[in-house]
Amino acid sequence: MFKDVFNRGNIVALSEFRPVQRSPLIAEVKTYWDRLRNGRAAPTRAEIDARGIQNALGHAFLIDRIAPGQARFRIAGTHLCDLMGMEVRGMPLSALFELSARPALSEHLEAVFRTPEVVEFGLTAEGGVRREALSGQMILLPLLDSAGLGTHALGCIDVEGVIGQHPRRLLIAGTRRQAILRPVSDSARRMGFAEAVAAYQPPAASARPRLRLVKSDG
Repeated sequence: MFKDVFNRGNIVALSEFRPVQRSPLIAEVKTYWDRLRNGRAAPTRAEIDARGIQNALGHAFLIDRIAPGQARFRIAGTHLCDLMGMEVRGMPLSALFELSARPALSEHLEAVFRTPEVVEFGLTAEGGVRREALSGQMILLPLLDSAGLGTHALGCIDVEGVIGQHPRRLLIAGTRRQAILRPVSDSARRMGFAEAVAAYQPPAASARPRLRLVKSDG
């Protein structure tokens, strides 16, 4: 089941959620991820093949968990670079967001990596001089590393409107979360979801092409 949360200052208003049709680009990435995981908690990062999401490549990205509630871009499409007005490799995901949105983003990131959960975001950006208001969506989908730990995520972002003067920083208008597995113990929660997928042996790293465009050396 999805858990729907809208933030209004310090108020969480569950009743204000209205279903929004998923962006076709985000739907393509979500369908690809579902097909790859095939009933498992999540696919591995090594399984991601750019050919599976060709239409969404410019909007797709991979992030690595670097600390609790923090992740940085390893690979990113041009849409993210356009929003920031610069290359985003190695930058934290939080750089895309206003300061006021970052605590909530951090909480949702931990849900992706530790529970794990699929998290979908409704996004806005305020208008101003040489800037029009923007709206959009983003999804984060958990991935395993070679040790079976949830330290990566596949994402897709689709923001509509004329970007104008950049960087454009986003606000979280709402979230929709779907738990994939329940943690089996407190230790499993601390470790991420490695214990829950201990029986799964990830395949060897593939030579297939990954997402193109931007890749960090970290």
